[in-house]
Amino acid sequence: MLDDVVTRVLPAGGAAVPGSGHGPGAVPRWNGAGHRPASPRAGANGVIFLASLIFSGLALAGAIAAILAVFPGPWTLGLGRLPWLASDQALFGLALDPLSCLMLVVITLCGFLVVLYSGGYMSLGNVEHPSDANLARYYFFVCLFITAMVGLVSSPNYFQLFLFWELTTLCSWGLISFYGDAEALKSAYKALLITHGAGLFLAAAVVLIYVETGSFAFDAINLLTPGLKSLVIAFMGIAALAKAAQFPFFTWLPTAMAAPTPASSYLHAAAMVKAGIYLLARLALSVDAFPPELGLALSVIAIVTMCLAVVLYFPQDDLKRLLAFSTIANLGYMVLGIAMGAMGSRTALEGGMLHLVGHSFTKSLLFLAVGAISYATGTRKIGLLSGLGRKMPVTALAFVLGAMAISGMPPFNMFWSKYLIVSGAIELSSTWGWTLAVLTLAESVAGFAWFLHIVHKVFFGPVSPTAENARDPGAAMLIPLIVLMAFSVLSTVFALPMIQQSFGG
Repeated sequence: MLDDVVTRVLPAGGAAVPGSGHGPGAVPRWNGAGHRPASPRAGANGVIFLASLIFSGLALAGAIAAILAVFPGPWTLGLGRLPWLASDQALFGLALDPLSCLMLVVITLCGFLVVLYSGGYMSLGNVEHPSDANLARYYFFVCLFITAMVGLVSSPNYFQLFLFWELTTLCSWGLISFYGDAEALKSAYKALLITHGAGLFLAAAVVLIYVETGSFAFDAINLLTPGLKSLVIAFMGIAALAKAAQFPFFTWLPTAMAAPTPASSYLHAAAMVKAGIYLLARLALSVDAFPPELGLALSVIAIVTMCLAVVLYFPQDDLKRLLAFSTIANLGYMVLGIAMGAMGSRTALEGGMLHLVGHSFTKSLLFLAVGAISYATGTRKIGLLSGLGRKMPVTALAFVLGAMAISGMPPFNMFWSKYLIVSGAIELSSTWGWTLAVLTLAESVAGFAWFLHIVHKVFFGPVSPTAENARDPGAAMLIPLIVLMAFSVLSTVFALPMIQQSFGG
């Protein structure tokens, strides 16, 4: 009974078997009775999918309930401490303020949508990856990642933040290596080496704060001597920049596209890379006087990352790798906004955080649209795709709207964040500020031009042989696309007031 329900209703149960060859353009094959053959794992996979969907739904509902109950806060709940550490403060607990509430919305909503989408994508009907094996491991790491991110952004101090920081690194390794081929394993270990290696600097910073102040509290950093404070901020900056895939650490992110596309959407658009941005934002909130020379250094790193990433758009023939370099560039916008905030522009700081929210929803939309394309055609190669707009109209609309949003076109969410960042650069009233404004606008124009080219190539023109049998996926994959399209326009409405609450607007 359960197998039949799962096979007919839940794509996670492995509802379709690809045609012979499993190559680009392959289509599901039907048996003589007119039904798709059921997977022997259908029942177990259906239960796993439903359990994961319920878990992520409860996480979303819990986050919304907590925000409605305590916003704008601050609100703290201590849950325990370690007896061998001489501290009266709870080391474990929950702490909510406008910044953590904002992050909870992004983390739990995107997490729920990714789990729902995975119910269709991780199946035998996926022409690119026709398999429904090892889904327990996949959903375990996705749900653990949601948990780790919730724990990270609701941490009351640096001690708990560091523990969940490292847990996100572990989850990223588990998901990038999921398919188990040589490329996936190499990419996973590369990401682990870079992000965990840089995470050791965060560990050193946390230890220094505790040794010098006897506290792990976020504001304990202000008790340090000026020289030691700068060192601790620099150490945390290294960890954050590696996690956020900024120069020179960015090389792990493009290769991490070996992960299943829904996992790429979550890890590299809405969650893991945003942990680095969150740490920088938390520093900006906690430090009484952010050293301006460190703000200047961050701005240089950010603008170099943005310019390098946009240049690397052009040789890409893989849609996911293109989105990876777009992610790197847009993370640069966020770092730039925070850096200019340290240099005195609150407008830029608010723009950087608004960019975090807009990018999370918009880039998730683009990744999931690309997932729908590879699910239906078996390829992500730009050179093999043409005319998909006629075959996959909803997917095409999702990608086109996502491309417009990521390029900063009005009225989409990322127009407003880019506007604030550029305005903040001009607000600095310096040669460097104007330089940042010009380079930011140039990156945005170049990115828009290239995405326009990609949209025309992939979705218009004659239908390529690879796209001939393509069609929009089922409801489990389309519903997240529709929701994310809406949030690509509307997220500014709730995000900007929360950001202004965070930074005293």
